[in-house]
Amino acid sequence: MNEWTRDERYQRYEDIDQEVMDELTELVNQSKYRQLFHIQPKTGLLNDPNGLIYYKGEYYISHQWFPLGAVHGLKYWYTYKSKDLINFEDQGISLKPDTKNDSHGVYSGSAFTYHNNLYYMYTGNHRDENWNRKSTQHIAKVLDNGEVQKFPKAVIAAPPSGYTQHFRDPKVFVKDGIYYAVIAAQNEEGYGRILQYQSTDIVNWTFQGEIKTKLEAFGFMWECPDYFNLDGFDLLLFCPQGIEPEGEKFRNIYQSGYIMGQYDIDHLVMDHGDFHELDYGFDFYAPQTFTDEFGDRILIGWMGLPEVTYPTDSDGWAHCLTIPRILTIEQGNLKQRPIKALQQLRTNKETALGYANKFTRFLKPYEGKQFELIIDILENEATEIYFEIRASKSQSLRIAYNTKNKKITLDRSESGALPEPVEGKTRSTYLDTPLSQLQMFVDTSSIELFCNDGERVMTSRIFTDDDAIGFKASTESGQAFLNFTKYDIKGGQ
Repeated sequence: MNEWTRDERYQRYEDIDQEVMDELTELVNQSKYRQLFHIQPKTGLLNDPNGLIYYKGEYYISHQWFPLGAVHGLKYWYTYKSKDLINFEDQGISLKPDTKNDSHGVYSGSAFTYHNNLYYMYTGNHRDENWNRKSTQHIAKVLDNGEVQKFPKAVIAAPPSGYTQHFRDPKVFVKDGIYYAVIAAQNEEGYGRILQYQSTDIVNWTFQGEIKTKLEAFGFMWECPDYFNLDGFDLLLFCPQGIEPEGEKFRNIYQSGYIMGQYDIDHLVMDHGDFHELDYGFDFYAPQTFTDEFGDRILIGWMGLPEVTYPTDSDGWAHCLTIPRILTIEQGNLKQRPIKALQQLRTNKETALGYANKFTRFLKPYEGKQFELIIDILENEATEIYFEIRASKSQSLRIAYNTKNKKITLDRSESGALPEPVEGKTRSTYLDTPLSQLQMFVDTSSIELFCNDGERVMTSRIFTDDDAIGFKASTESGQAFLNFTKYDIKGGQ
């Protein structure tokens, strides 16, 4: 692939000839890896989910977008609306880099309501003639006709003293009538931090300080912060960059996770336990949460990672968003489950009972590219159980479960084309309880694997060939009694 120049990366979408965009669109539409039931870019690159909110009977879902190719360049916000988080209505571009402060990209941010109107708070990215970064925080109002009006000037014009220009991704929440914004930052010592601001009128924001955690030296930047209370527990989500791997933990280039405990919002002190990853697969980053129409906490992430080249890049597009997950706290642990509305996409149900043993076999009629599969493990006398999905004679994605140490592994060493550079071809995690169920959502080029009813999640892109549609099961030794329930999935509208 040709290397993109800086000038090419910072071309405005509005200045591109329609013929060029038509050619790019045609290239993208021919890609064999296009997804069926995930939000993906029409062209170019999608990254962080932005501005997630339920407002006046509709869900608003935006994402970072560079339209012109599968690289990080001049970012826009691209927006969808939905009544059910299954069927999405394309709204097009909602925020453009059309002012001096956001001349080099409208970066990530969040949505909130004020006096019953919808607003976005986002980061403006500007570069000077020496390519020095200037980060400012802005607010825009969404009018009833969908038009977005930016406030005339930044509401936070610079990072506070002691912090660098890595200052972005504001997440706004309301508590006791006061508006708060948590913002990703880097201190001058080169460590990631989260800063907190407050306001009563959403125009004037007061810097309160840095949220105090037990993580003093935990990566060089903390991106995409989020805060909420769930079932009496305070959770602080963020994405630390620059964490060294520890065994099976922290294997990706950058991480996404949370600390949980109790947060003193007035004194900015978070009393918390260990940092936990949200997802143990290959491709998950920059999640954002919101409350749905029922008051439940919903999470959507970016199914991708920065600084990685994907097999779709040569097709003129990259990345998608995850399916929405509902978050709960049960026995003091965070659980993540696919939202129930996804069941609307089910069609053509097939079930089977059977034993898996050391003889590998294709399971008929378990074939397909896009499906939901639930595997209930009714009895397990096996040392290790293997499942292969999107399988052909030469390719498959392998899921392995070691009974003794309760270790589950996603192995894409034979799953076809691979993103690069990526350290290793497996990702693993240890379950708290013996494996009783796997629920997986498989799209044309992705898998989202929910273990033990949301105890762990593993999200990954996979790029198998068109003929890899089979399913296999086996064991290392011993046997397991399994119940399979498979649904084909129809695409959302």
